[in-house]
Amino acid sequence: MTPDEMATIHVLAFVDERPWNVAEFDDLLGQDGVFSLSEGPSFAVCRQVLDETELLTLATHPAHRRQGLAASLCAAWLDKAQSQGATRAFLEVASDNLAARALYEALGFEEAGRRKAYYMRNSRPAADALTMILDLTKRQLPDSRTSGQEIG
Repeated sequence: MTPDEMATIHVLAFVDERPWNVAEFDDLLGQDGVFSLSEGPSFAVCRQVLDETELLTLATHPAHRRQGLAASLCAAWLDKAQSQGATRAFLEVASDNLAARALYEALGFEEAGRRKAYYMRNSRPAADALTMILDLTKRQLPDSRTSGQEIG
């Protein structure tokens, strides 16, 4: 998936927040340790530094939500990171994004911190950011995974 396609989906997925633009995706994907995974109209941008990995953003076109795309991408991200030596995974999610929180909790992530009023909204009050962590040493790495195509 190209940075242009990512920016288009990001605008649709984050309607009430400031979406990332093409230049931001292009710049980010050019940085060491940053990679992206995509599946249909869904993508994840991740970073790995030594034994830590972070989900920087995850977006699915609104017309294709609730089809398991985000869960598949998260599994592919964690599999890749773990196979490259990551022992901890981090992410940040808006406290009011209940669907995303349920997904991350189902994957074993636990809340590690909170940033008050971090996500500014266009038409709603600001939401707290929850930082979440997963100990990958307790996660079983599958033998192989076919989902999620890497770019960047």
